[in-house]
Formats: sequence, structure tokens, C-alpha cells
Amino acid sequence: MFYYLSGKLARLENGIAVIDAGGVGYKLTISGTTYDAMPPNRSVKEPPTVLLYTHMAVREDGVELFGFATETELASFKLLITVSGVGPKAAMSILSLLSPEKFALAVCTEDKKTIAKANGIGPKTAARIILELKDKLMKEHAGEGLTSFSGSVSSPVSSPAARGKLSEATDALIVLGYSKAEALNVLKTINTDGMDLEEIIRAALKKLMKY
Repeated sequence: MFYYLSGKLARLENGIAVIDAGGVGYKLTISGTTYDAMPPNRSVKEPPTVLLYTHMAVREDGVELFGFATETELASFKLLITVSGVGPKAAMSILSLLSPEKFALAVCTEDKKTIAKANGIGPKTAARIILELKDKLMKEHAGEGLTSFSGSVSSPVSSPAARGKLSEATDALIVLGYSKAEALNVLKTINTDGMDLEEIIRAALKKLMKY
């Protein structure tokens, strides 16, 4: 029904934002990530104008409107609530702990410990999120760019397991917003012998941030 709401930020507190749009105050449930993205001058007499992307959840006991500072966070929320046993409250808990980029990285590296740190999310739910969303995230963000490393990396890669880790690392970097070329080029510079997938991705991100 609503794609976004734009108006004066009439009220802001942890978990809640009220936007005055056309004289109507819309109460939105927000994550910690969106709260942190709100304008810093919250106490001035003239409230700042903000725009939040929205999702409306209709339940038997009422209607709840959720607001997100970016379309990426909204997309992450919509993905999360497709997971069996994960409702809007749990999804917002995860997105309060993790930015969309960090959430994608946790899923792609199967880092269930990080996801399970969110309030109300246990190890079993975190494992289910990874199981149900990893392929979706890869396909959605990488599309046909999913990598086969046959001959793509300058250093020889002998085992299928090593090639698989490099492929997964490339896909994870693409999900995080880097191009396929950027991912391939940086991975060529890393000696991945003895490194697990998460270590490879962290090393690649460290180098990419210096460019």
C-alpha cells in the first residue's frame, strides 16, 4: 500500500519514528540501524524532513507499519520474514544488530554465531536463516555473475574445495556491492592456502577498503 513515507520527523525513540505527512502522524516501527541513520538534529524546533521506505504487516490484532532508512534494509527485512519461524519482530531484531551488508556477509559465510546474537534469535533459528537465504542472496545479488574459478585466478588452485571457497568468496563480495572484476582482482592477490572462507572474505575486504 505504501512504498515510502516522507515528512517531518515528529518523534524519534528507540524502535519508533513518527512522521508527520500532510498533517497525519504515521507511527513506524524501526530498527536500530534506521534509528542511527536519522538526522542528528532531533531536538530542534523545526523537525527535519525524512523519508522512510515502508512495509505494512496486517495481523488479526491490528496493522503495523515498519520503516527503513534504505531500500536495501527493506529488502533484507522482506527476505527475513520469508524464513519459516521468523516474523517481523525477529527480523527487526536482526537488523538492529546488523546492517544489511553485515547481515548478507554473515549469511554468505554461514556465521550463525553472529546472527544468533540478536535478541530472540537462537542458534537453530540462525541456522535456518542461513539455510533458507544463502542461495537467495547469491542469486539476487550476483545473478549470472556467479563465479566458476576455472582459470580465473592467477595462482594455481588444485583442489575442488579450494576452488569452491574462492567461488563463494567472490559471490559474497558481489553481494556486498563489489563488482565481479573487483572481487576477482583482489582475490588474485591473496594467498588463501590454509584459510577458511570467512578469513578469505575478511582479507579481501581489508584490501578493498584501502583502494
